Amino acid sequence: MSGAVAGAVLAGWPVVAEPSMVLPLQVGVDAVGEFVFGLLLWVLEQWHWALEWAYHFTGIEMLNPDYRYMHRAILVGLCIGVMAPLIGTFLVHRQLALIGDALAHTAFAGVAVGLFLNAVIDLGVSPYLTAVVVAMIAALLIELISEVTDAYNDVSMAIVLSTGFALGTTLISLNAGGLAVGVNQYLFGNLATVSPTSAAILLVLFVVIVATVTVTRNQLLYVTFDETAAAVSGIPVNWYNRITVMLTAMVVVGAMQIMGVILVAAMLVVPVAGATQVSRSFSESLIVSVVLAEIAVSLGIAVSFYAGVTAGGVIVLVAVGIYVCAVALGKVQSARGEQATPHMGSIEADSVDASAGSGDD
Repeated sequence: MSGAVAGAVLAGWPVVAEPSMVLPLQVGVDAVGEFVFGLLLWVLEQWHWALEWAYHFTGIEMLNPDYRYMHRAILVGLCIGVMAPLIGTFLVHRQLALIGDALAHTAFAGVAVGLFLNAVIDLGVSPYLTAVVVAMIAALLIELISEVTDAYNDVSMAIVLSTGFALGTTLISLNAGGLAVGVNQYLFGNLATVSPTSAAILLVLFVVIVATVTVTRNQLLYVTFDETAAAVSGIPVNWYNRITVMLTAMVVVGAMQIMGVILVAAMLVVPVAGATQVSRSFSESLIVSVVLAEIAVSLGIAVSFYAGVTAGGVIVLVAVGIYVCAVALGKVQSARGEQATPHMGSIEADSVDASAGSGDD
């Protein structure tokens, strides 16, 4: 620090940072960003190499090195198969299954904002980034409306859904730079449009979601099954509710790449609904739902590639088929006298474990 700056600080005057003080910070931020992005691209390259090796070993056509977009689509699909049921399990047990649909429509508004800004002022930002920002703001608004107005969650979700879709359609109707054409891939999903940048964004969202759920799993579980007891024990319920909806917004935007806005909410609900038919506890339901989601995504992407149909629709149809099979299996288990669905004893046991490990008592 120079003598002039030191004197100004001692005198209590406001100090304007010298360029030499600002530039190192900016350079440091840029260096970190470049390092993270470079690391993500390296991960993608290793994934491409692994699938190319698998192609030479198995001969499966969709793993052909010439179809790198399919490599990225498979990676995105596998990540979605983990993220969606991981968050969806908490949502289904809290009877918030429709929040995914609400956030999907606001994510559509975020995409429209990104396309509009790129067309009007040549901002050069990925629409998926603007979708993440808008969807997370919408998620917080859903919670805020419920807390401030004492309205039921479905009321706040309906308000945010309508507002988000109205904003998106308004921006699209302006047709700045042909927005109506470019938005189709976001509405219905498209395997061929999964770029390295969007795949990198998905990987970041995947790490954030999995890490957050891993760290806060006990608190989220306690809040899910007994919100009142969680509040009494000292857990900040409102904050964990906000964490849940913000993670949901991230999942929605990540899954939107191949599922599309219209069908993205299905992956939050259908695999979880199927898992609850054949599981005996919350933890088992969580694991089974991830397995079912991965099966649906893998089969859906494969059928989409070979049949030339939209991936999102096929994935949902496969997931619904798996759900029907799970219901039938659950009925068979019940007929044999086995407990097929999570019962109160297992739920209470999970909740007790959560409260014991929460650290907020």
